Amino acid sequence: MTATIARVTTTPLTASMPRPWVPEAPWLHLVRVDVECSDGVVGTGFSWTPTIGAAAVRALIDTDIAAFVTGRTADPRELWPQLWRHLHEAGGAGITTIAMAGVDLALWDAAGRRAGLGLADSLGRIRSRVGVYGSGVNLHYPIDELVAQARRWVDTGYDAVKIKVGKADVAEDVDRVAAVREVLGPHLRLMIDANQRWDLPTALTALDRLAPFDPHWIEEPLRSDDTLGYLELRGSIGIPVAMGENVHTLHRFRELARLGAADILQPNVVRVGGITPFLEIAALVDDADLRLAPHLLPELSGQLAMVIAQETEIERVEDADLDTLGLLDGPSPVVFEGASLTAPGAPGIGVTLVGSSPV
Repeated sequence: MTATIARVTTTPLTASMPRPWVPEAPWLHLVRVDVECSDGVVGTGFSWTPTIGAAAVRALIDTDIAAFVTGRTADPRELWPQLWRHLHEAGGAGITTIAMAGVDLALWDAAGRRAGLGLADSLGRIRSRVGVYGSGVNLHYPIDELVAQARRWVDTGYDAVKIKVGKADVAEDVDRVAAVREVLGPHLRLMIDANQRWDLPTALTALDRLAPFDPHWIEEPLRSDDTLGYLELRGSIGIPVAMGENVHTLHRFRELARLGAADILQPNVVRVGGITPFLEIAALVDDADLRLAPHLLPELSGQLAMVIAQETEIERVEDADLDTLGLLDGPSPVVFEGASLTAPGAPGIGVTLVGSSPV
């Protein structure tokens, strides 16, 4: 008999960040989601809201989601489309999919624990190691601190790194990118990320000035909603365009892929609604012959990279791992070794969050 969902409970978690995303928001927020199944197995997942929205996400889980899923199947692939249809009137993406991810991750965790398998092995592992690149949320760093961070990445052995751009004066961006390029030399890859700070004319001007430093890609140069802007930008520059961390649904990724709005698509496993839709998006990106670059959360992205068809690299933001932030009650499910990671195969999703389970 297929297990069903008996109970859903949530716990808010907050961690102080040694390297805040922005100075005014030094905290990272998670909503821990525990799902008790009818066979007694308990799975734990989480919804990830780095700066804002955690209370709204938790409220959606505690009210509409918990009531709807109780008594329904604990099979995440079967439940996900049912839940999305139910919630769609409240919004097809954003808070909706972020909240859904907590339950989806918990159900995959329960399935792995039930089978005694880690995530990669339960999905069908095809590789044992994946590459990692160094990343930082560092637009607010003084240039000497930025350079020191770049040197740490080189010393770690990364052959690709990513820094932020988007200063009010593009000359500052030029100086900062030039300084990091000097540290990296001509052969290491340098990605730049504008975090949606530019409009189209600003992006065109800035990228004309930054092109001589050979960016491997420009990430989120425009608002993620501006599909027409991305189409025009991609057709006007020679730098590959990456985006997707703020794209939340399979339908939207399909639209971007078919239109050719970007060269690299970057789903975030929580923002898209969990492992179930992430796997579909990864297959879509591969079928479209585009590059896949999962966004953040290496504890999950690293395990998923072991099973998807396309070989990819995982982003590791300095001092932002869940264990570094004190959010794990046990070892991380992934092990970093210089510029690569392995996933030994802890049962379930392997993310044992702090806080005793309320179920």
